[in-house]
Amino acid sequence: MPTTSTPRRYLVCEPRHFAVQYAINPWMRPGAPVDTTLAQHQWHTLVHTLRTHGHTVDSAEPLPGLPDMVFAANSALVLAGRVFGSLFHAPQRRPESSAYETWFTSAGFAVHRPESVCEGEGDLVPAGRYVLAGTGFRTTPEAHREVQEFFGVPVVGLRLVDPYFYHLDTALFALDEENVAYYPDAFSSGSREVLARLFPDAVLATREDALAFGLNSVSDGRHVFISPRAAALAGRLARRGYVPVPVDLSEFHKAGGGIKCCTQEIRS
Repeated sequence: MPTTSTPRRYLVCEPRHFAVQYAINPWMRPGAPVDTTLAQHQWHTLVHTLRTHGHTVDSAEPLPGLPDMVFAANSALVLAGRVFGSLFHAPQRRPESSAYETWFTSAGFAVHRPESVCEGEGDLVPAGRYVLAGTGFRTTPEAHREVQEFFGVPVVGLRLVDPYFYHLDTALFALDEENVAYYPDAFSSGSREVLARLFPDAVLATREDALAFGLNSVSDGRHVFISPRAAALAGRLARRGYVPVPVDLSEFHKAGGGIKCCTQEIRS
């Protein structure tokens, strides 16, 4: 059963320069029109919704020339006040690491710079006593080992096999300290077996749910901030006792991102 919601601290970045200027995942179509006014409105609605549910939201300053900087989750993993930074696979995104490091440093955090490609919470999902770690498209297994050494937390590697789910946070999210929701076919057969052993009571999503960015969700232990297009998944979550909170970030889907991509959790 769901736990009660707990106040969280999140880091976001305004989509002032958001656009689809290059293609680094199957969702991106360079030159595809982005409604920047709508994107701003959707993002501000997300921030307002998180705050009205009792959460603290900080914002990093967006920089010109970094259209994907809005996807704050990719910038780091923060556990117990320690920050493991990012090293992006795509050269277009690599300057984001320094931009976010500047924010963390100014906020009083020391940032560990990874030696291997690592895309923060895009591929690193804390789930109870583990960090679930995706690989196959972006973050490398070498980075998984770095994360384990840095935090001293068991890291469970999971291989992604469908390019539409290129980051772990497009295929899985933590509901609370005990359970997760995920789309099984996004993972290799061995990784599916691992997930079934670790989370026998997991909420399973369909491909339709996943393609609607239903698994790119944020949970505070009770409320699940979720894409309204993932109605079937929202229904399954509600039947388990969670409270779905629909937030539409459809403009960001054009770049392969959603609610979680835009939301970095700062765990102190």
